[in-house]
This record gives sequence, C-alpha cells and structure tokens, in this order.
Amino acid sequence: MINETPQWHALISHHEELASTSLRDLFSADPDRAESLTVEVDGLIADLSKHLIDDVTVDLLVELAEAAGLPDRIAGMFRGDHINTTEDRAVLHTALRLPRDASLEVDGQDVIGDVHGVLDHMAQFAEDVRDGTWRGHSGERIKTVVNIGIGGSDLGPYMAYRALMAYRHESIEARFVSNVDGTHLHQALEGLDPETTLFIVASKTFTTLETLANAKSARAWLLDGLGADESSIAKHFVALSTNAEGVAAFGIDTANMFEFWDWVGGRYSMDAAIGLSVMVAIGPENFHDMLAGFHSMDQHFRHAPLRENLPALLGLIGIWYRNFFDWPSHAVLPYSQLLDRFPAYLQQLDMESNGKRTTLGGEVVDYETGSIVWGEPGTNGQHAFYQLIHQGTTPVPADFIGFLSPDFDDIDHHDALMANLFAQAEALAFGKTVEELRVEGVDESLVSHKSFPGNRPSTMLISGRLTPYVLGQLVSLYEHRTFTQGVVWGVNSFDQWGVELGKVLAMAIIPELTEATAPLEHDSSTNALIERYRKHRMM
Repeated sequence: MINETPQWHALISHHEELASTSLRDLFSADPDRAESLTVEVDGLIADLSKHLIDDVTVDLLVELAEAAGLPDRIAGMFRGDHINTTEDRAVLHTALRLPRDASLEVDGQDVIGDVHGVLDHMAQFAEDVRDGTWRGHSGERIKTVVNIGIGGSDLGPYMAYRALMAYRHESIEARFVSNVDGTHLHQALEGLDPETTLFIVASKTFTTLETLANAKSARAWLLDGLGADESSIAKHFVALSTNAEGVAAFGIDTANMFEFWDWVGGRYSMDAAIGLSVMVAIGPENFHDMLAGFHSMDQHFRHAPLRENLPALLGLIGIWYRNFFDWPSHAVLPYSQLLDRFPAYLQQLDMESNGKRTTLGGEVVDYETGSIVWGEPGTNGQHAFYQLIHQGTTPVPADFIGFLSPDFDDIDHHDALMANLFAQAEALAFGKTVEELRVEGVDESLVSHKSFPGNRPSTMLISGRLTPYVLGQLVSLYEHRTFTQGVVWGVNSFDQWGVELGKVLAMAIIPELTEATAPLEHDSSTNALIERYRKHRMM
C-alpha cells in the first residue's frame, strides 16, 4: 500500500522537519513566495502560497503521486480504460465535454457521436421550451421546469442553476425536488400551474426509490390539476434515463428520453443529459460555454507536468494535511452568493468518491482516506463557523473562491465582499500574536482570548467573473483533485457501494410499516422503532 513506500516515509520525515515552521517564517524566508506558488490556468488563478509547504514539500508530494502511478492513471482515464475496476467500466465524464470533431473509441465504439447526439437533442428541446414551440397539454407556454432526481441527478444541476442565475431565461424558472420527504415536493409545487409546468425525471434506471415516488406524486398532481387523461403526461414530462420500457410505462414519450451511459457516474453527470434543466434555463450556447470551461481544465490536467498541474497539486496538498498533519476536515468557502450550493455539491463529489476503506486490490487500508467537506458562502460563514477555524483546536484547511467583478452592478458591495475575502485568508495564515496585542495596549486579561494562532492554511482561487465557462473550470478542477487523491490512496473513486446497504434495508422495511401484523426480524432497537411508527400510523 502507498504508506509502505519510501516516498510516504520521506514525507513523514519532512513533516517532522516542517511542523515547527510557521507561515510567517516561510513568507519571511522567501519574499517571492506568492509569485512562485501561484498557478494560472486559462484565467483561473490559484494562490497556493498560504499553505504549509515549500519546494521540498512539492517535490516529495509529486514523487508520491508518481509512485502511486498518477500519470498512467490520468492517461488511462482519458483513454477510456476500465479504471472503475469494481464495476468493470470506463470513466469518461471528460468525454461529455470533448468537442464535436474529437474522436474517442471505447470498447470498439467512438462515443463522441453519441455524446453530441444527446447534446443536440437537448439543445433542440431547450430551444423549443424557451421560444414557446413546446407547449403544455392545453397549449400554454412552459413557465416552470421541475427537476426530479436525487444525488448527482439533483446536486449538480441545482448547483449550476443557482450559480448561473444571471444567465437564466427571464420567464422560465427551474425548481428542484430530491428528498422523498413529501414536504419537498409540496414546497416545489407551491404556487405552480399544471398547465405551465414541465417535469424532468432524472433516473438512469428509472427505478430510484425517491425519484420515482416524487415523480408519481407529481404525475397525480398534474392529472388532477389538468382534469385530463394520461395522454397529457407526454406534454408535461420528459425523462433522463436509459430504461425506455420504464419511461414508456410511466407515460412519457420515449422520443423525449435523453440518454446517458454507464461510463458516467451520477456525481459526474451534470454536463450531459442530467444538466437538461440547466440548459433550458441558460440556453444551449451558455451550456456549451460551460462545457468548454470543463474541457479547458481537463486538458490542463491531462497534459501539465504534475509540479504545475493545478488539480493534482490541490489533491496532493489535501493528502499532505489529511495523512501527515492528521487534519480530517476541508472547508470550501465561496465569496459568491451564487455559489451557495457549491460546497454541498462538492460534498458528494469528494465524500462519495473517496470515502472508502478498501483499496482497488481489496485490502483494508491502515491510513486515512477522504476528508469531511463542508462550507458556506462568505460573508455568512464569518458569522457562523469562522470562530472555530480561526481559534479552534484543530486547523481546517480551506479553499477561498472569489471573483474580480460582481455578478450584478453594485461595486460598493463587491468591494466589501472582496475585502472580507482577502482579510480572512490573511488572518487565518498569520493570526495575531500575544506580543502584537500587548503592543496595541490590549488588557492583559483579554490577551489570550484575543490572540489568533494563525498558521491555518488556505488556497485562494480567483477568476474575473462567475461565467458558465468559469463554472465549468471550477467543477472540472475539483473532479480531478478528487481523482488525484483517490489514485494516491489506491481507492476506486468511481463506485459507491456504501450507498447500497441502507437502500436495501429500506426496501425491506417499507412494507413492514404498513402491515401491522408483519413479523419483525431486526435488532431490538429497530423493531421497537417500527412498532412505534406502526401504532402512530394507525391512529
């Protein structure tokens, strides 16, 4: 395993040498540090200078990545090798954003024609909805699109829709339903008119419990509101699926089924059919700009040397903190209200991908994998959890994300936002010493309370404006950061067996909740809880 390699042990020794060094020391020793540790990729700037690293650290981390075979694994992924070994599949979310004139053969078939066939189908449908060609059963224009999905079929498009609100069609709103809790669907449908509502049901197998439960309830709401027969469903429902039989049985015209493939994992799928709601909202041209941003970062990750490779560097720095400093948490702090769902999106991308305890070879690891990913937009987070990340007992490495231009034309607000962004990263890095507080005349009884240890590392990601292109860059950046870490840890970042057990048990429990005499064969706690629910349900 990777922790048995000389490269891993070299990093252990280096950590012992660097652990007593502060960011103040590192900046003092190297006045050009900010310049030498800044990476720019197609307009996206990453300042890595506020990390607890030096040139030796970077060299050793790159050597670790090479020992783990990262260059070969990158090449294999882009080539279409079956690197998802537990499911015997290629991993080709990068193919979803390849240009039309590219070629990529997987298992004897060039997939680019299929990809662009679906994108063209999406574009035609999106334009028809946007210009009023597609209308509901009664002839009314569509005003609201409701995306019904869960996991990657919800988090990605919901995040992108909110991030790109400045680009959305002025008279078409999108809403998103994921939770099987009926409240979520109720909230999403509140105030809507069935005659002007279109549902997008996103389920690869068209059997996902939560999605199908919500879709069936939405269908009942539609039919009741329209007072029409089931033929009306075809004008108000489309599907993102591969199960044509299930789609047709639901009442959806399979001509309005948008396909995706088993070589695209759900959490990597927002840039294909799963992004249909986003394309309807922002238009095909903006959607393709987003794909171009994805592709730009893909190409950088594929071709840049590891020492200059931004996704690889971010992944390796994350390993440095997770495995050698033993810091379990990673915060993503976008200073953009439009990115309010970005941390939640990254939670699934990272934690579902690398929350694994078994290597590709089936061995149980004896080192840490995966981080707890969380965050909120600034400046809201400053009044919530920044107390912990400034003065708490366990440092939390953080990614700050900011934009040089405001989303809307209020430069005074943006000046205040950016001042807070830069100040928080500075405060985390350098803190405030007891000596500095005494010089300022702070009462001695408050000195320890007001001191900040500093030495809290962060990445600063800056771009000009939050455009579709830049959003694509950012998502691709974190996809490849996650992949880098999975390769070094030796885990499969593209399966998610940990999701399955709870689903199986839930399917067994559902009939037990409704059949008062059904025998219960669970543990005593679960049996008692089911009995309590049954009694309440029968009241």
